[in-house]
Amino acid sequence: MIRYADQSDFERLREHDRHISGDELARGIEAGRVLVMFDQGAFAGWLRFNLFWDEIPFMNMLYFLEEYRGKGFGTRLTRRWEEEMAKRGCERVLTSTLSNEQAQFFYRKNGYVDCGSLLLPGEPLEIILLKELSDAN
Repeated sequence: MIRYADQSDFERLREHDRHISGDELARGIEAGRVLVMFDQGAFAGWLRFNLFWDEIPFMNMLYFLEEYRGKGFGTRLTRRWEEEMAKRGCERVLTSTLSNEQAQFFYRKNGYVDCGSLLLPGEPLEIILLKELSDAN
């Protein structure tokens, strides 16, 4: 089951998502920018997004608990998010990953293409990836 997170999900998300402050997580939930996924009633993972340039959905976090990785859950949740963004009238979505992370291969396999990069001092290259939603299905 995939649904938008609500305040009942806050503690569970906070326990696992240490990349965001509790206040910002609560705002994201309230704004409808966090999707959660369950498998047979068990929490499997989540997708959190924001808006780049205040208009292009940008996936900030796609995360699954260890036992749910490599089983197609990420693809299912990503596709659901893309469908939701298309319903909102969005033509494209963005995400990013570090060049030393395996996630870049997942995104490319799912139709994302490299469209830029960011290099911060002392960090590996951040690859920016784009998917045109008209190509999503």
